[in-house]
Amino acid sequence: MALQDRRWMTQTDAAQADIDVGLRSYMLRVYNYMASGLALTGLVAAFVASTPAVYSAIFGTPLMWVAILAPVALVFFLSFRVHAMSAATAQICFWVYAALNGVAFASIFMVYTGTSIARVFFITAATFGAMSLYGYTTKRDLTGMGTFLFAGLIGILIAMVVNIFLASSALQFAISVIGVIVFVGLTAYDTQRIKDVYFAADGEEIAAKKSIMGALTLYLDFINIFLMLMQLFGDRK
Repeated sequence: MALQDRRWMTQTDAAQADIDVGLRSYMLRVYNYMASGLALTGLVAAFVASTPAVYSAIFGTPLMWVAILAPVALVFFLSFRVHAMSAATAQICFWVYAALNGVAFASIFMVYTGTSIARVFFITAATFGAMSLYGYTTKRDLTGMGTFLFAGLIGILIAMVVNIFLASSALQFAISVIGVIVFVGLTAYDTQRIKDVYFAADGEEIAAKKSIMGALTLYLDFINIFLMLMQLFGDRK
């Protein structure tokens, strides 16, 4: 009987070890996609901002609206159509989205000093890393927090639309502060959700697409934390 128990425990431990290795590999792929997307966005933004001819051709013409709206359209397209795509197509869409975001974010380099951009980036990276680690390791169910944060996100979007007409600096400050809190919380929630998705993925192709969508989710969390912090701590030229 004891021998059978030891065999069962050995098999269970081995299965758990396989799950842990698979989960770590899956999450590493998510983080690699996300980091690569951020790097691509930064490189494209720096190139466009440092090339006056390219910058003027985009932001001095109606192409500016294409640069601003195209990433939004593409992220919705990817979110709603990823189930019908191959993993390779989803990956291409992710890289295109990251590059288009780089074009849109080139204006940040024109508005803020390079020193403040670097400072806020490292603050964002440290904050994101800490909260993502918490979301990955915590045993607490963050579903309830995610629902609350999503409601906060809707409120932020409404406030941003209202502030287009009010142009209130006080309201913009409040939006930035609340936005940082919301997206920091969403980083932990999304990380836990991405981790849970791994166990529900059925097959390598689905897991590959899930990892890309997970990377897109964390990418958006990171970018939004960065943008909100730039509003608060960025030094304008």
